[in-house]
Amino acid sequence: MEFRILDKIDSPSDLKSLTIRQLETLCEEIREYMIECCATNPGHLGASLGSVELAVALHYVLNTPEDKIVWDVGHQAYAHKIITGRRELFRLNRKKDGLSGFPKMSESPYDSFGAGHASTSVSAALGLATAAKLEGKDTKVVAVLGDGAFSGGLAYEGMNNAGAAGTDLLVILNDNQIAIDENVGAMHNYLLKMSTSKTYNSMKNKVWGFLGNGWLRRKIQKVVASTKNYFFKHSTVFSGLGFRYFGIIDGNNISDLVNTLNRIKGLKGPKLLHIRTVKGKGYKPAEENQSVWHAPGKFDIETGERVRPEKAPLKYQNIFGRTVVKLAEKDERIVGITPAMLSGGQLSDMMKAFPERTFDVGIAEEHAVTFSAGLAANGLLPFCNIYSSFLQRGFDQIIHDVALQNLKVIFTIDRAGLVGEDGATHQGAFDLAYLRFIPNLTEMAPIDEIEMQDMIWSATQDDYTGPITIRYPRGNCQGLELPEDFHKIEKGKAVKLRQGTEVAVLSIGTIGNQVTKAIEMLGDDAAKVSHYNMRFLRPLDADAVMEAASSHKAIVTVEDGCLAGGLYGAVCETLAAKGINCRIKGLGIPDKFIEQGTVTQQLKECGLDAESVCKAIQFFF
Repeated sequence: MEFRILDKIDSPSDLKSLTIRQLETLCEEIREYMIECCATNPGHLGASLGSVELAVALHYVLNTPEDKIVWDVGHQAYAHKIITGRRELFRLNRKKDGLSGFPKMSESPYDSFGAGHASTSVSAALGLATAAKLEGKDTKVVAVLGDGAFSGGLAYEGMNNAGAAGTDLLVILNDNQIAIDENVGAMHNYLLKMSTSKTYNSMKNKVWGFLGNGWLRRKIQKVVASTKNYFFKHSTVFSGLGFRYFGIIDGNNISDLVNTLNRIKGLKGPKLLHIRTVKGKGYKPAEENQSVWHAPGKFDIETGERVRPEKAPLKYQNIFGRTVVKLAEKDERIVGITPAMLSGGQLSDMMKAFPERTFDVGIAEEHAVTFSAGLAANGLLPFCNIYSSFLQRGFDQIIHDVALQNLKVIFTIDRAGLVGEDGATHQGAFDLAYLRFIPNLTEMAPIDEIEMQDMIWSATQDDYTGPITIRYPRGNCQGLELPEDFHKIEKGKAVKLRQGTEVAVLSIGTIGNQVTKAIEMLGDDAAKVSHYNMRFLRPLDADAVMEAASSHKAIVTVEDGCLAGGLYGAVCETLAAKGINCRIKGLGIPDKFIEQGTVTQQLKECGLDAESVCKAIQFFF
């Protein structure tokens, strides 16, 4: 498809000569291009469709990259990437050796700060602005904060600091009333009232329309602010944090955006511009089903029909969702908690069945952990369902608020291990290691869906005390038929899946299925290999480790977590404590951040695919 204006945009400087009408056409072309690319190469489409005008207006008004734009999370930043010299590379978005799906400093000078997690933009932008001030530079710094990120405490910490310091900083609140699922919380309700108040919007339109764009408007700004606060005290929260409040304006109107940004860019001090945008703007299916089209996968552009297999296999997320509902039907103590990942983690099943016992706390991982601790302290049995890389944000709370008090919170850790196209910011690489040394905590990982549902049930039993973690990957299960009844998983006990004579392979979690394939590749030599499904990292089955060491000439550990501190470290420590000298090799995620690509590509890169595991075993023959 030919794009008359977009094809000539190789950097933001190419925008400067365009008229407003041409900018409008450019925004239409960017949307068409974005839809065309994402139809065959999936990405985070909805939010980026809604923020096209914002990206164009910012680069049109500002002098980037000298001026800095910090995009919160990065789900909004596709148009930004397309107009900053990465138009053709965008076709390789989220692919191995292609573009990251998120802003990344090493990728472009226009990416002022990298971000894959929410609520970081204000703090980062404050740091950039403060550094510029100390260097004597007149740099304009803008933080683009999605309204969903306003449920995260870090956003308020940054605003509180910026407001108190009086830093020259513009925060743009990109308000579309939805993150992945519907936004929740008091701030969401506050913003909703602001954007839907007939009294406020009617008065605002009349006043600004009357004043026009001349000197009278500038002179009477204080009167306008007073009038606005009299009729509807919208800006109280923001002014209380030390920010001058501007808005609400239509964030999908390029003319309004450009005019407003030009008016306020010269004002000093902390400023907040509140804009309203439509998630999925310009593509009807994405506008009508915003949660699904946050990241829809492949789809047919003409029909909007998503491309899916005829019979989609169950995912580990489905097993969690179904199992927790089944347990909750018989145990009224069970409650579910998620930090804004209701549908992604499949706690939506619990919300449908028991809405009064299911809590979406917003993008607030630290709060989710401590809230769960409070529920447990009063006798409930909370399942805190959270992605591995997001749980990192609640690490302090796991130690101080849960483990220290030995409270029984069951953390079901989704997206553990390698996650594919989301890349380095989302890899579940560290949970095995960073949880292993926490006292009172039980840490386990199933090899398949049957073991997963048995672990979930076993965790609710009385002999499982204190905090418990169950980790599982993103994606499809093994396709096994699930039994109706649960079977008890004995705490801290491994299972020997096969007996061999020379090499013992110790694996934990679903990566054990790659081990099974690797052993099958050995042919007749498979008889030389034992395979232990360790199941628990804490408490580790020391008896199984000692048996493996005493009856084999070598041990290979396999884990889809960082090699340092995980299963390999635990096994080595156990052997060293017993004074056992044993040949041992660890396979896991190496000491680096793994970039985007398919899970298959990442497994191979990390030496965790079946072929690589097979070679590691053969080394000891």
